[in-house]
Amino acid sequence: MAPGGVRRVRRARRRVRGAPPAGERARSAEDWWWDRLAPSGSGFHLLQADSMLLVLPGAGPARARAHRRAARRAQPLPPPGARAAAAKARPRPAPTTAPAPPQGPDPGWGDRIPLEILLQIFGLLVAADGPMPFLGRAARVCRRWHEAASQPALWHTVTLSPPLAGRSTKGGAKAEKKLLASLEWLMPSRFSQLQRLTLIHWKSQLVSESCPRLTFLKLSDCHGVTSDTLVTLARACPQLHSLDVQHSMVESTAVVNFLEEVGPRMRKLWLTYGSQTTAILGALLGGCCPQLQLLEVSTGIHRNNTPLQLPLEALQRGCPQLQVLRLLNLIWLPKPAGRAATPGPGFPRLEELCLAGSTCSFVSDEALSRLLRGSPGLRLLDLRGCARVTPVGLHDLPCQELEQLYLGLYGVSDRLTLAKEGSPLLTHKWCHTLRELDLSGQGFSEKDLEQALAAFSGAPGGSPPALCSLNLRGTRVTPSTVSSVISSCPGLRYLNLESCRCLPRGLKRAYRGPEEVQGCLEQLLTCPPSPS
Repeated sequence: MAPGGVRRVRRARRRVRGAPPAGERARSAEDWWWDRLAPSGSGFHLLQADSMLLVLPGAGPARARAHRRAARRAQPLPPPGARAAAAKARPRPAPTTAPAPPQGPDPGWGDRIPLEILLQIFGLLVAADGPMPFLGRAARVCRRWHEAASQPALWHTVTLSPPLAGRSTKGGAKAEKKLLASLEWLMPSRFSQLQRLTLIHWKSQLVSESCPRLTFLKLSDCHGVTSDTLVTLARACPQLHSLDVQHSMVESTAVVNFLEEVGPRMRKLWLTYGSQTTAILGALLGGCCPQLQLLEVSTGIHRNNTPLQLPLEALQRGCPQLQVLRLLNLIWLPKPAGRAATPGPGFPRLEELCLAGSTCSFVSDEALSRLLRGSPGLRLLDLRGCARVTPVGLHDLPCQELEQLYLGLYGVSDRLTLAKEGSPLLTHKWCHTLRELDLSGQGFSEKDLEQALAAFSGAPGGSPPALCSLNLRGTRVTPSTVSSVISSCPGLRYLNLESCRCLPRGLKRAYRGPEEVQGCLEQLLTCPPSPS
């Protein structure tokens, strides 16, 4: 037989072997997905949208067309003569008029999505971008979407910023007027469950009676906020306990009157340091907010070089429940206690202390000891830029469970003499609890850093260290020390080795993620040792 004939016979055999049995047809992809995702009797059905396939509860529409198509495929084909005779014998139907179109528009697939699923979808979008303007637009799609967008649970956090703010006076006033007109309807119908409100570029009063559940108010770049506005807001919102007025032009008398009106229910306060900050701090020192838990004072865009004198003992007596204290980028110094002054009670509930700054810092061991007196539960200590604090002073602190310690020095003057030893005092005290450690820019020697990081190799109890972030930028750490700490800390996810002069080229960078950290270890083990 010729080669071509052999190939034709083999192809025919393969077609016969692969052919389905008589009366059976291969199922289409649609039928396969239908039976796979929503089989009969499961209580679910499929709904095809523009770019998705939804699995919805309940009985779905019958697939009559698909079933008729499958039935026609299963029937054997009649001979050509019989098909023509049947066509002639079939009576022709009488012409009828076209059926009337259904009244009203087709609701579409969006109206058939259950309300619970819509609420979950809307909740994800609101958590990412806020309720406005998305919920306002979604409410105009259909009745079901309007019902979902009207749920008060989606309106817990709102940010209001007039469009065209800051461009032109005429355009900004027109946009603000339009927004106020919308708020006249939104406040009584949507703001009943509002808890967190942020106002940006705001110059008008807020109808506070519509927000009885408001707990947090932030004023960002707001001007003309009067004392009557804040006092009225404090009286109308009995659950309001947090105020953020950073980067806003608010008079100190307005903030002081607000704090006095809120009184014991005040929990969190954010301020921008300026000429009027002293009056606000004076009210806190007087004990008007004894339940205050968070106090943050930071500099604005225009730096204020006037030092802030802070009476530490008076602050401890006025805010005994303080848990978070942040004095960010400030030039501050503690007020001298005097010879006959009694020690302060400390902050027994303090968990976070942040004194980070990029300019000259007057924070010393003595000031830190006065500030953290009686604070055994401290978890976070941020002293970046505080070059006057020594390892001995840190070792004498009463806190025993420190988890985050930041001692990085950025832009420190070369005239300051940095400590070259003492880092083992820090790691041996907190190696069992430290999760993040920042020693960037410190002047510790190679041997001192080796002894300090060796503390993570012998964690007590045989459990691996909790260290997951280590910043050694600009230090004298050696390759052997880095290899040892990576091998001893399997949970290390961030390692910064930039500008480390004792490391070979190609390794002086930041490593993010466990894969990159392990890759750094492999490079250190394979690279040749540097000549001594």
